[in-house]
Amino acid sequence: MSDEGAANVIAVTSREFVSGQKVFGRYTLIKVLGRGGMGVVWLARDQELERDVALKFLPNLMMQDHAALGDLKRETKRCLELTHPHIVRIHDFIHDERSGCISMEYVDGETLSNLRAEKERRVFEPDEIAAWISQLCEALNYAHHHAHVIHCDLKPANLMVNQRGSLKVSDFGIARNLTDSVSRLTAQQGRGGTLIYMSPQQLNGKRCTHLDDIYSLGATIYELLASKPPFYSGNIDRQICERIAPSMTERRKELDIEPASVPPIWEDTVAGCLAKDPSRRPQSATEVAQRLQLTSAPTGTSVAPAHRANRKPLIIGGIAMLSILALAGLYLGMLKRQPEPVPQAAAIPEKSIAVLPFENRSEDKANAYFADGIQDEILTRLSKIADLKVISRTSTQHYKSAPENLPEIARQLGVAHILEGSVQKSGDAVRVNVQLIKADNDSHLWADTFDRKLTDIFSVESEIAKAVADQLQARLTGQEEQVIAAKPTDNPEAYDAYLRGLAYTLKTGNNPANALAAQKYLREAVRLDPKFALAWALLSIADARGYLVGNLQPTVALREEARQAAETAFTLQPDLGEAILAKGYYHYACLKDYDAALRYFEQAGQFLPNSSQIPESLAYVTRRRGEWGRSESYFNEAERLDPRNVRLLTNHAFSYSVLRRFPEALRKFDQVLDIIPDDVDTLAFKAAIAQAEGDLPRAAALLTPLRPNADHTSALETQVYQAILERRPAQIISRLKEILAKPDPALGYHNGGLRFWLGWAQQVAGDHAAAQETWRQARSELETFLEEQPENSNLIGYLALTNMGLGDKAAALVLSERGTAMLPIEKDVVSGAGPIETLARVAAQMGEPDRAIAALQQVLSVPGTGALEKYMPLTPALLRLDPMFDPLRKDPRFQKLIASPRPK
Repeated sequence: MSDEGAANVIAVTSREFVSGQKVFGRYTLIKVLGRGGMGVVWLARDQELERDVALKFLPNLMMQDHAALGDLKRETKRCLELTHPHIVRIHDFIHDERSGCISMEYVDGETLSNLRAEKERRVFEPDEIAAWISQLCEALNYAHHHAHVIHCDLKPANLMVNQRGSLKVSDFGIARNLTDSVSRLTAQQGRGGTLIYMSPQQLNGKRCTHLDDIYSLGATIYELLASKPPFYSGNIDRQICERIAPSMTERRKELDIEPASVPPIWEDTVAGCLAKDPSRRPQSATEVAQRLQLTSAPTGTSVAPAHRANRKPLIIGGIAMLSILALAGLYLGMLKRQPEPVPQAAAIPEKSIAVLPFENRSEDKANAYFADGIQDEILTRLSKIADLKVISRTSTQHYKSAPENLPEIARQLGVAHILEGSVQKSGDAVRVNVQLIKADNDSHLWADTFDRKLTDIFSVESEIAKAVADQLQARLTGQEEQVIAAKPTDNPEAYDAYLRGLAYTLKTGNNPANALAAQKYLREAVRLDPKFALAWALLSIADARGYLVGNLQPTVALREEARQAAETAFTLQPDLGEAILAKGYYHYACLKDYDAALRYFEQAGQFLPNSSQIPESLAYVTRRRGEWGRSESYFNEAERLDPRNVRLLTNHAFSYSVLRRFPEALRKFDQVLDIIPDDVDTLAFKAAIAQAEGDLPRAAALLTPLRPNADHTSALETQVYQAILERRPAQIISRLKEILAKPDPALGYHNGGLRFWLGWAQQVAGDHAAAQETWRQARSELETFLEEQPENSNLIGYLALTNMGLGDKAAALVLSERGTAMLPIEKDVVSGAGPIETLARVAAQMGEPDRAIAALQQVLSVPGTGALEKYMPLTPALLRLDPMFDPLRKDPRFQKLIASPRPK
């Protein structure tokens, strides 16, 4: 399209809009962010979802063509719910009779094109772009091989780096669609894409494939490292098709750029991408990353953009026309993964900090929670500054208050600075000492002492956060200044209760006593101050987590409290990131509404830019949806912000476990043990993997030294299962009787679950009368909880298996079918396999081999958690060992299922 034509398009898409105008009933226009041949982009406020968005208005020509509009609308709507951490998100397609636009993610940052132009020599060095290229390859690999989308216009101007230094790819599909449509409507012979980055095949009008994107990737890297694209003057069309581009080193010499030399590994890889013959190019973005020996680098670890203070927010829109893969196909894709690339060290960003645990210097050592709370509040305020990289408390809480090896700790956490402190509380007087240290040389940059009344503690936290930001030269927006100065409550007693509750939520493990204590103190905090939005939000999150993992009894009343607390927090403070996060957790954990949860988690991320909880939550919800590749990316992003978070690492290990990728799961569990050595639950998880692999001696070696109590339910059940698999249950029977003689009321239905295990152990031991009596008692206990917990799939599973043990076939089958209907695998690919396994066990014992075999075939073909070992899937090795499947052993179909190789 000519420049004049482009100007005309802009005119017809911008003339009737003004700042402050409300469009489409929900968006308030703020300012124009960009103009181009394909239309105008406005920054707008989505009043309905309370977030800033970019609105890319369509050229008027497209509004007049129903076919073009329909095509774009269909392609846009196909991807509204699909996300990747390094692809710009599309929110909606909106139009009326006069105008139309695409609502998309707001990205505050710069394009790589602009960042390169701001460099003194107009080029990057390879180590400066390594992290970004790694993230770009992740995004392309997802788009090409999981979503089956080709970009067709990849270039530095379509690659954004946000305030945290993370790369996002924009314009998947939308740029090509708009270009093609406008070119057709104006009778221009337009080619989707930008000439200087096009492959010969794309230039000649052939259908675009992922190998054209590989060529454009090479051209993009070439420009970033050599200042100019491979061909940029003269007859570019002919050069692209016929000439070999000079090496990047040669180009840098031509342009007098020093140092001229580009490492051979980069030269060879880029030359491969630019091959004229597509078959000679790297065949995937993953292969490009492997050739460059790249891994995902921590977000924000790349080169800080030049002239940061003068940067203007840019909006880049993107659309990914993605199709959902079938569950089994996606699972197989995960199993057939590429070899792991060689790690490459990433630079530590200068504007990065970890806040170590504050020393409690109070005479009353019970005030440790208060020191922890002050540390957490300072850290939380810092984490809301987008220009900083802030490590979460869950990664720092295992360090001492003032360790000697600061450089090593900073290296482990990936930060340049450490904040240390101490708190002394006496009555209503508080003294806080802090010092900011540059970790590499252990030099003190700033220190101060604050003596205040308890009622003024919030001003201390705000002053410290502001001082640290100033020392690190972090740029604060007006909104961020307001956030870090905010006072969450005027009631010191409510704040004290909140800090006590917070301390319990941060304890590792799924101990019911900790969950109940957190709930107790947070309820007290909101009772003392009903307007304490932050406490309401944390109460909702604690309830929702307890509902999901079972360390609180998952009753209807608990679910309702989680809903009410989230709604109250949001009503009190709609722009509180934690309140939006709470709404996400409620929809995720309590309602299993994963689409709504995804939307809330993404919205919360706008207010919590440094919180690892955002990518962690997104990892969980995309995992439930079977989007394993994206879940893995989110886990990696969360671990960059929170590298020593035990809960996060454990859940990442569970992802590998349910995919039956046991070696990778074991490596993650070993990371956990490096942080909390001899942790009972983690050692039991490793033992469960050994069981799943059929290696009972290895499992026994891990389990024998352990003596878990009933509040370590999962570890205890793994020990019981080991005894049953070995068919030597006498010792564990005594242990279970000892525990159940004084059942802990806080365990609720778990006591009935343990009684089921006792009955099974007695049955395997040959004491059928004792087993029947135990199972009758278990059924009575479990049924008392069912009315209050009608959606507790674990409870329903235990009841089904207990009735099976008692020979009540009808009740066992009804309960099994209830479980599969309540938690269909199509809705929840993580937990959906468990009820199917329960049905298989019941059918096997109740004389229905056809039904049992069919269920087992399904369970073994998909990822997912188990019916008995809640975090381990069923495997052929377990089928060989588990006594519950003895009735099927002579069935040829069962023999085929267990015929996989035994572990060496």
